[in-house]
Order: sequence, then structure tokens, then C-alpha cells
Amino acid sequence: MKITVHQLSKSFGSTPVLRGISLVIPDQQLFFLLGPSGCGKTTLLRLLAGFYPADSGDIRFGDRLMNGVPPHERNIGMVFQNYALWPHLSVAENVAYGLDVRKVSAPEKKQRIQEALEIVQMSDYAQRSPNQLSGGQQQRIALARALVIRPDFLLLDEPLSNLDARLRLEMRDEIRRIHAQTRITTVYVTHDQKEALSLADQIAVLNQGRLEQLGKPADLYRRPVNRFVADFIGEATWLEGEVLESTPQSVRLSTSVGIFQGLARIDLRPTQAVWVGFRPEAVRFDAPAANLIQCQIGQSYYLGELEEYRLKTPQGIELKAFEQNPAEARATGTMVQTWVHPRDVMVMPR
Repeated sequence: MKITVHQLSKSFGSTPVLRGISLVIPDQQLFFLLGPSGCGKTTLLRLLAGFYPADSGDIRFGDRLMNGVPPHERNIGMVFQNYALWPHLSVAENVAYGLDVRKVSAPEKKQRIQEALEIVQMSDYAQRSPNQLSGGQQQRIALARALVIRPDFLLLDEPLSNLDARLRLEMRDEIRRIHAQTRITTVYVTHDQKEALSLADQIAVLNQGRLEQLGKPADLYRRPVNRFVADFIGEATWLEGEVLESTPQSVRLSTSVGIFQGLARIDLRPTQAVWVGFRPEAVRFDAPAANLIQCQIGQSYYLGELEEYRLKTPQGIELKAFEQNPAEARATGTMVQTWVHPRDVMVMPR
């Protein structure tokens, strides 16, 4: 079942939190709401859950208008940031809570608890207390409690933020596996870009209550619509530039470090002032081919799978570069000629 949001707005007092948000969450997708703190993503999730009323706009689950429908009539499963497990109840009793509220018969309740625990691979822990579980295991139980009611939608509010780095990676894999198994339309709130890029079918990037861009992870990363999206989704170096020539296939630009070429993804006109950007991983150290940048090696940082360099051009511009699996680090002070492939150049008006 899909979710349709149309011109949704919400304020708290005199402070607007959502400003006319419109988007469609397709059936069976793992859909992410991504943005910095205060952008409105959790408020939007709570409006979908029915915890807050909208000031204006519509929410539809399938063809059903949900304005004014209370949370307990929306058939949603919710997973909170802090798990919200009851310490005085066993794992099985925690999972059963939604079924008890719905007056499910004892035989069916037992079957559905077992099914939910099997989905999250926690069947052997049914009689344990939540206090006997690790953070990752508690998060699985919170997921099982949301799944046991067989919801039409699953809403996840920063579910991995309380876990350490290793457990976050493990739970990413678990969420991906569980979604592939259940195919429940899932809305996932996070401010973690890598979490969103690695899991999402689609991402909506929010900023100050507005929708900045909606699309697949690769499209947002490689073709951001503005500098906010480009800088929030990942790192980038930006140069002031001017359009020299623009065709339907390519664009030629003058920048402070030399002439650049890029692919024409937006309409540009000669003499137009633009920003020219590129990601650290797009800076290449192999045989130069296009968009040359003379640099001096500044600091370098060994990160295991890659070496991170801080570079400086003769014009005083600083940029960052990643080199994958280097045999050895380049010495500080060394002059190098780097380059950026035209497909990796981002161009947007300024």
C-alpha cells in the first residue's frame, strides 16, 4: 500500500516545522526521510502515525484519507529510538502487547509471536528479560513487536542511533533482510547519510520543513539539485566558475584552478556564474586526462581501506581527496597533478 502526502504543513506555536510537503511513498518500498536536526522529518513521521494533527494538507494510505484517524485505527507498526521495551515483561510478553490490545485469541497470539520472533531471528530469547539482551537484540525485539500486528506500514524513528558502530552495521543488514522478507512499506527517519544511502529505495531530503530533493540514493549523491543536498549527502569541494560554452551534451567552464569540462545536466548559458563541485573520491592521482588540478600534498590520514589527503592548489584553494588502497602514503609537500573526470563534476547556478 502506498502513502500519499499532499501539501502537509505543521507548526508548533508560531514556529513552522513542515511547510507544504508533498510526496508519494510507493508500495513495499524502504523509504527514508533524511535531514539535519530540526528539519521536520520526525514531525512528518509522527503525522503519518497520527500522533499529531496536521494544520493543513492531506495524508492518504492507499485511497483512504487519514486526516483525523486516530493512531490505533491506522494499522501501523512503530519502532522508537529508545526501543520502549517494558523491563518487567519477558521478550514474548513485550512482543505480544499489540495483540493483547487487539484481543487476539491465545492460539493465534502464540503463533504470531513465534512468527515475529523467527523473522528477527530471536526465537530462542522468548522467555528472557529485555535487561538480559544487548542493544542490537533489544532493537530486534522492538521490530518484532511492530511486525507481530501485521501492519500495513512500518515507521522507524532513528532506530539505530543508540547502537555502537559495529552493531549499527549488523542491524543495517538485518533491516534490509527483514524488509526483503516482509515487503512492508517502511518509512525510516535518520540523519545518518550512510545509513540512508546503504539501505533506501528512495530518499526524501528535508531542510527547514521543506522537501529539497526526492530520489534514489545514487541520483541524490551524483546529481544533487542544490548545494544543500550535495553537502548534506556527502563531502564536496566547490569552486567559483563561469560558463564558457554549453551544449546538450557537455559544458565548458572557467574556474579559479583552470578550465573544467562537465556533463550538461541543467540548462546553462555562456557567462553564467556557477558553482563547480566534485567529491573527494572523484579526485584522481593516475594518468591525467581532463580537468587538471595542480596540488601540493598537505596532511594525510590513514583510514585502512583508503588514504585521505588534504591538498592545496597554488591559488590557495584547499580540497580533500581519497585514494583507495594505496601502497604507501604520498609525502607531505609533494607536488602532484590530479584530475577529475567530467562525469564527476557537479555544476549549479550561484
